[in-house]
Amino acid sequence: MVGPSRPQFVLFGSSIVQLSFSNGGWGSILSDVYARKADILLRGYCGWNSRRAVQVLDRVFPKDAATQPSLLIVYFGGNDSIGAHSSGLGPHVPLPEYVENMRKIALHLKSLSDSIRIIFLSCPPVDEVRVSRGASRISSELVRTNDLCKSYSEACKELCQELDVKVVDLFTAIQQRDEWMTACFTDGIHLSAEGSKVVAAEILKVLKEAEWEPSLHWKSMPTEFAENSPYYLVAADGKTTLNPSDWTFHREIQWD
Repeated sequence: MVGPSRPQFVLFGSSIVQLSFSNGGWGSILSDVYARKADILLRGYCGWNSRRAVQVLDRVFPKDAATQPSLLIVYFGGNDSIGAHSSGLGPHVPLPEYVENMRKIALHLKSLSDSIRIIFLSCPPVDEVRVSRGASRISSELVRTNDLCKSYSEACKELCQELDVKVVDLFTAIQQRDEWMTACFTDGIHLSAEGSKVVAAEILKVLKEAEWEPSLHWKSMPTEFAENSPYYLVAADGKTTLNPSDWTFHREIQWD
């Protein structure tokens, strides 16, 4: 452990989480936005469904940990929503079980701390044509449709409303982007840099609008070692220095 200690934001989920630091992913965007404010920790597992996640909850998030996260961003549902395989193998989880698994995840995470905050991400849409074209080369009987994605997304949203958990409706948000099927995915399922921008913007919107105390929106959080220093670059007046602690000009997008 290194100091000073910062709030921990943990990203927990399947491939959309594991890959969130690749190719301009939304995890890397959050890590940049929260530089010197919070540590973004990755607990992403490609191929996982909610059933597998429930099996390891106590190991990933032990209740007796010395420090608990301030924020958890959770995504499962895409793999669960894949149609059942005739062999009985595969990631499919029936919708009622998926809802109960996500309930178990939410309740376990809530039990970690009275101050913990949680955001669920709902199942995004897919580009069905690219998915079916690519799947035929590497897997069998892969059924992944937007009708299925929508039903799991809606179920996640309903559960979040019941449990008072914040949720990002990725199924709707992704489709609001022009040319979303080609722009938002690398392969019809996993997010491109453009798709990740949508995810990051929606998460930041939730964090800005949430009436949490203390606020976890980046503009409301203190910047580490933000005090002025005589060792910074000297300003044009030749008498003061330029404090770069909160500069954001390097960002392609000025996130709100």
